[in-house]
Amino acid sequence: MNAKHYDVVIIGSGASGGSVAYMLSKAGFKVALLEKGRLIRRDEFSKDELAYCRRDLVTPNLFEEYHVIEEKVDGKWVGTPTYESGWSFWNGNIVGGSSNFMSGMFHRLHPDDFRLKSRYGEIKGANVVDWPISYEELEPYYTLAEKLVGISGHYIPHPYEPPRSTPDFPQPPTRENAVVKLLDKSCQKLGVTPLVTPRAVLSQDTPDRHACYYSNFCGSYGCSSGAKGSAREAFVKPALATGNLTLMTNSHVKRLHTRQKDRVAYAEVVDTVTGEERKVYGDTFVVAAQAHESARLLLNSANKDHPDGLGNSSGELGKNLLFSGGGSGQGILSKKRLKEIRFEELMQTGLFVNRSILDWYFVDDWWDGKFKGGSVEWMFEHQNIISRARKDNVREGRYIWGKELGERLVKRFSEGKSIRFEIFNDWLPNDNCFVSVDPKHKDKYGMPVGRLRVEGHPQDLKVGRYIAKKCEAILEEMGAEEIYSSVSAAPSQNLVAGGCRFGDDPKRSVLDRYCRAHDLANLYVVDASFMPTGGSVAYSWTIYANALRVADHLIKRLGKG
Repeated sequence: MNAKHYDVVIIGSGASGGSVAYMLSKAGFKVALLEKGRLIRRDEFSKDELAYCRRDLVTPNLFEEYHVIEEKVDGKWVGTPTYESGWSFWNGNIVGGSSNFMSGMFHRLHPDDFRLKSRYGEIKGANVVDWPISYEELEPYYTLAEKLVGISGHYIPHPYEPPRSTPDFPQPPTRENAVVKLLDKSCQKLGVTPLVTPRAVLSQDTPDRHACYYSNFCGSYGCSSGAKGSAREAFVKPALATGNLTLMTNSHVKRLHTRQKDRVAYAEVVDTVTGEERKVYGDTFVVAAQAHESARLLLNSANKDHPDGLGNSSGELGKNLLFSGGGSGQGILSKKRLKEIRFEELMQTGLFVNRSILDWYFVDDWWDGKFKGGSVEWMFEHQNIISRARKDNVREGRYIWGKELGERLVKRFSEGKSIRFEIFNDWLPNDNCFVSVDPKHKDKYGMPVGRLRVEGHPQDLKVGRYIAKKCEAILEEMGAEEIYSSVSAAPSQNLVAGGCRFGDDPKRSVLDRYCRAHDLANLYVVDASFMPTGGSVAYSWTIYANALRVADHLIKRLGKG
């Protein structure tokens, strides 16, 4: 075999690409895993707020690689490059991708998420369709991901908790802050059932990973203990140990090239450090570059046989882009008003809140009949010092400095603690949310950048606001002060799906039920872009599960070949 010809070439090493690489490598296939970013070792990760949250340590420089975001201004669509707006739709360009920086709150989709159109019918202005597969088809792979990723939690039966084939999670829950006693009691008083949050964070050591050491810096930061179930820890490392995986870092795929009309022949790759270009050949290609970037790659790979982009005979490529609807809110639990628990217990650092609410996942007593709702996650305010301090640096419209600022910061950090909720509800697919390639703007490699139109559906806001009021009532019952919430139509820059919708009808979808392009026999797309609808939870567990399902299919298919 030529050193640059592989059984399978995978583009992107995040949750989906890493999972497929693991399964195929374990099955004995020779796999190339192409990653645009570099490999960061476990012991290299730090909690440096400036480096990870305010600099481009793990994401491209926006003046070199960026997106153009279209928003409606005075009734017209206006595109603004992200180097001007400051928005970033990059989510961790390193081995393991954005899974390195997730908070790790894992939920399965509900069975009705797979049949949203059947359950609710047409929704005006929304392109809702049923999935071509059912929850029952994906459930074994949710279970497999649970084991391989390492999910901690405690299963409690609930009307909206999806059915399980195993009685509980592989590991017990991570340690909890005493605030859960107050939260649980307040929820119960209001007739709400709080659930223990399943979390892709180990609570106990495994042979090759350490348990959580409770730094309280999960979201936005890499894990230096190996406890977080990132693709890098759970899949790429063990895949490399097989000897069948070749990991190519700093390798940006510019285009996919076809030799025959229905087969991809090679990937055109540029070294992001040296600028050297090369070709990587394979029998099967798996795209896993994150939803908007996967669509961009296929659009930029247009040729004479596929003039509108690879896999785009339906005209659906890039359409029905999804984000996550919802919003957030918080309140301050102060020393003077705290009840049920001691203030010293509340102020203990590092421990999780570990509570989720599914009571409003489906809303049967609101609007005109049954309606799809959403989920809620509870947590403490992000521990970033800079962002917390900035909330107290203005008084009566002016910035404050010196002693006055210092006194206010001491009070904020020592006399109370902010507890926060985040709402996840469906971002309904619609005609004004899609990704295309920009006709003028190009990145530093000379490739047209992704142009994202990001309008949400009005229903997304109504659902989010309804749930926010419910959560504010819980905060009030807890005795919190300075309660507020914000539900926005702005897209969630770290939760992107859709754009390569899968389905059984080649005229209305890009991929088939196994995520193979209808138009090409050896091209698969396995990141969140396959999703026709996003559900009302974060996508991570579903991405892992579906990638394992597709990998299982590939093993059977390629094995027969």
